[in-house]
Amino acid sequence: MRKIGFIGSGNMASAIMGGIIKKQIFQPEEIIASDLFEEARKKAKENLGICVTDQNKQVVKESEVLVLSVKPQFYEEVIHEIKDEIRKDQIVITIAPGWTLEKVAQTIGGSHKIVRTMPNTPALVGEGITGVCPNSFVEKEDLDYVLTILSSFGRAEVVPESLMDVVTAVSGSSPAYVFMMIEAMADAAVADGMPRQQAYTFAASAVMGSAKMVLETEKHPGELKDMVCSPAGTTIEAVGVLEKKGFRSALFECMRACVKKARGL
Repeated sequence: MRKIGFIGSGNMASAIMGGIIKKQIFQPEEIIASDLFEEARKKAKENLGICVTDQNKQVVKESEVLVLSVKPQFYEEVIHEIKDEIRKDQIVITIAPGWTLEKVAQTIGGSHKIVRTMPNTPALVGEGITGVCPNSFVEKEDLDYVLTILSSFGRAEVVPESLMDVVTAVSGSSPAYVFMMIEAMADAAVADGMPRQQAYTFAASAVMGSAKMVLETEKHPGELKDMVCSPAGTTIEAVGVLEKKGFRSALFECMRACVKKARGL
């Protein structure tokens, strides 16, 4: 019996597997993953040293913890294929927006241990944040075990299921907003003469450092902003432009739109 199995071996699954192996939670030979595409299986085997297969049912039969890491539109098809193989003692982890605990449970049928999660792409570099919500059949030791796994590629925090769509907006989708900001910052730096790659380095490093300050100082983001804004200085001049152009409201509205979309899935 292998410790953990993945149905789907794409970017998010690979990030999770990479974190697990790097933190030595499991050894590569304790992990199995399935994928429809031979190239994806070959890549996972070569890069991670795990066991791979094209049979989803094999993954279910051979794993203690099962991660459904296919895209949301394939969840129903995959679950119907494997549901008769899922055991009562097996922990099922989902990573699909829109798939509530109840919806997954009804699709599988019976009383199973299900943990709904929402990771994000910074997991690829070990800096992810994952929202976690267990159903009533998941015992404390099960949840602690899952949190250990999910913490291998960043942070993991338990949230009520009513907030899972908010998690999608504030962390699951938000790297896209940040990447757009970094790209825009770099474009402006290039316009004023900085080489492109150097502009990306400066912009990305500023964002990374600023985020670290929020987490490590635990100061209010507004207080940290005020620390940078000297009277009659360059920063407050720039902040004034952001306020005039609706920077805050644009972010606010984009997140509300993301939550609305997630709730409608």
